[in-house]
Amino acid sequence: MFPALYAVVDPSVIEVPAIRLAEQLAGAGVELIQLRDKRSSGRHIYDEAKELIAVLGPRGVRFILNDRPDIAAIVGAGGVHVGQDDVPVEEARRICRHPLWVGLSTHNLDQLREAARSSADYIAVGPIFPTVTKENPDPVVGIEFLRAARQLTQKPLVAIGGITVDSAAEVFRAGADSVAVIRDLVSASGPANRAREYLAVAERVRSGRS
Repeated sequence: MFPALYAVVDPSVIEVPAIRLAEQLAGAGVELIQLRDKRSSGRHIYDEAKELIAVLGPRGVRFILNDRPDIAAIVGAGGVHVGQDDVPVEEARRICRHPLWVGLSTHNLDQLREAARSSADYIAVGPIFPTVTKENPDPVVGIEFLRAARQLTQKPLVAIGGITVDSAAEVFRAGADSVAVIRDLVSASGPANRAREYLAVAERVRSGRS
């Protein structure tokens, strides 16, 4: 089953070292963590990724690197995530071959359909709600878009954008396999406890489905 919580670690948002936050989240049971660093040099991202893999790998956490399939392949990451303005998904796949994951962001149904036909292992959809963690966010797509996306593909869907622990249940019920969260994790007094809350919500909704 696809991990229910997709934690995104962004050094421009967090106030503690990325490695410390990642350790806390892994300790709370998070199985999927992405490093999203859009401001640092390639060498710094390489060093960050190596450090995170050394800590997360033994804990069984899949580590995803944002934007950089080249670095992801070099450091032995669990995969790469690309957006519509990044390296095309099939080019990323040439670099990050299975069993590495390649994820792709989508923001409208045309992009979703194309992603469904691609080799992407999962598809991110959003922003579901307004978000402040991106400098130039795409237009909000809403819950209805997520429901429509669920009808178009069997690939895992990762909902992203403005999701909080209070809205997570609605997002899962609309068809998301996972929720990608940044700010609601780090703004909580205890990121690990907040992560456990998300996992509990996912378990409750998934149990209801079955």
